[in-house]
Amino acid sequence: MNASATSSSSAASAPSGPLTGVRVLDLSRVLAGPWATQTLADLGAEVIKVERPGVGDDTRQWGPPFLESRDGSRGDAAYFMAANRGKKSVELDMATEEGADVIRRLAATSDVVVENFKTGGLKKYGLDFDSLRAINPRLVYCSITGFGQDGPDASRPGYDYMIQAMGGLMSITGQPDGAPGAEPMRVGVAVVDLFTGMTATNAILAALLHARATGQGQHIDVALFDVAAAVLANQAANWFASGDVPGRVGNTHPNLAPYQPLPCSDGSVIVAVGNDRQFRALCGALGAPGMGEDPRFAVGAARIEHRAALTAEVSALTAGFSMKGLMSALETAGVPCGPVNGIDQVFAEPQAVHRGLTVEQVRHDLAAPIRTVASPIRLSVTPVSYDRPPPRLGQDTAEILDRLKVD
Repeated sequence: MNASATSSSSAASAPSGPLTGVRVLDLSRVLAGPWATQTLADLGAEVIKVERPGVGDDTRQWGPPFLESRDGSRGDAAYFMAANRGKKSVELDMATEEGADVIRRLAATSDVVVENFKTGGLKKYGLDFDSLRAINPRLVYCSITGFGQDGPDASRPGYDYMIQAMGGLMSITGQPDGAPGAEPMRVGVAVVDLFTGMTATNAILAALLHARATGQGQHIDVALFDVAAAVLANQAANWFASGDVPGRVGNTHPNLAPYQPLPCSDGSVIVAVGNDRQFRALCGALGAPGMGEDPRFAVGAARIEHRAALTAEVSALTAGFSMKGLMSALETAGVPCGPVNGIDQVFAEPQAVHRGLTVEQVRHDLAAPIRTVASPIRLSVTPVSYDRPPPRLGQDTAEILDRLKVD
């Protein structure tokens, strides 16, 4: 595969996506909802993004950096490009009866609606689930909120940062107490928003299957807080099993060791030992096979108990290697390892180039092509396509309104 996927090939020459024929009405903005609908667009759905006239999605202004227009003026923020590939943009003011009526008419011929307004916020416009279900009983309607459609916090707004904190993720992220720079840390991307978008996509696909089989749509209730709790995964399971509240362990792992950066003469390398066999292979690669039989380190639970001693002894050995030399030795031995890449280095990795992880698309109002990250979904018969770059604000309004006249 080439280093970049482009939008130059015609849709007619490519296999149809698995969601070809599915129409999605996207009333969401910022990240969680748009992330879900971008995935649906990548898979072939027609996604109609409704945006506020003259303003659009909030993230069009979330810069710098901003893209440059052909005339030298400031274009949309790069942030917007990350989650809106493959969509059509329509400017509509749902606060007016005319705008709300257009949205209702679009919903009547859509398969899916995605929205992330405050709980109950669309009811006053006649755009809530019950109102649209009366028009289209097959409609799959996905609501994304901070805390869900019910409960004592249902009316509260929710943002990724605060949910990372409330949902426990920050309590297990960062250096441990007593270490330099110790404090709860957020993840470097809006991981709750992104996981929420993925969860919403899964739910939408399941509900679409049900709707096609039965003719019955349904309401999907996805909450950032619920998702944050769900992705605690093994950390929550550890607490359920032991009663011990997990804390911050820096760049180590609560259940595995060594699973951390190890020092080299010119930097550090991440080593991820997942079982006893890999640990013995690590010891052999470091020239210390006897360490693999040391009762303090021979099995995983013992390595956790004696983590400080293990780290000290392994670090003393790795410090004599260069990064390149250590990775070569460990890869030969079958021990998972890798460098800490900057984002520029990620896309320069030979594997990233081979897999075509950079998508390049042309939007004619911009001075340079838009580059985004390829979908991680690989389908052998109905592959993801990149036929439409992230849209200009309102670029498809006339087309969609003309279609309603025909419909």
